Amino acid sequence: MSAQFELNAAPRGDAGKGASRRLRHQGLVPAILYGNETVPLSISLSHRELTKALENEAFFSRIVNIKLDGTDLPVIIKDLQRHPAKPLIMHADFQRVSMDRKINVHIPLHFINQDKCQGVKLMGAMVQHNANEIYISCLPKDLPEYIEVDMTPWNMGESVHISDLTLPPGVESVALQQGPEHDLPVATVLATKGGPAEEPGAAAAKAAPAKGAPAKGAPAKAAAKPAAAAAKPAAAAKPAAKKK
Repeated sequence: MSAQFELNAAPRGDAGKGASRRLRHQGLVPAILYGNETVPLSISLSHRELTKALENEAFFSRIVNIKLDGTDLPVIIKDLQRHPAKPLIMHADFQRVSMDRKINVHIPLHFINQDKCQGVKLMGAMVQHNANEIYISCLPKDLPEYIEVDMTPWNMGESVHISDLTLPPGVESVALQQGPEHDLPVATVLATKGGPAEEPGAAAAKAAPAKGAPAKGAPAKAAAKPAAAAAKPAAAAKPAAKKK
């Protein structure tokens, strides 16, 4: 696959926190190149160029061409350190690429047709993403920009595993190479709480009247009988005995 991103770089000799700090003050990003059984090389990049390239998701899954001293170096980005509070790139790691050697890369997953998912359309379920990327192995020429996950055929309660994905020719899952126990789900179709996708019997249980309560639409019981007539007045007190 031909590189679609280019970055200009310059070698740097100084190392350490102080040297890196000075580079950042100059609008540069300290970085390192390694791989292909060669000695790691310290370089610096334009912060503006790198930031602009990072705005494109494909930058993380494409071959990047670094121009260094008139030489084109195909690489892939392996690590990126950002400032915890500011929009600054602190450091970048790049791995050299040989076009005849396989590379391992994290590729983003793009979930499509979620609104057409059988569980969503027929049962009111929802799609939960268990992973946003997949770790693959392939030659640089076969490196895909992303992997599509078609959610159309999946029903409620079902999960899409790595083995269910359709990978391009020449692309393999690193997880599946390690064994079937690593065939993890990347998406699951779940019932929504209180929605029509409740378990069978849940809706009927809600509709059933409480024990002893009148059924819906049944006439209310006759009003309670009027209270018993007031008690009879007490007998008049006997007249007090006359004094002799």
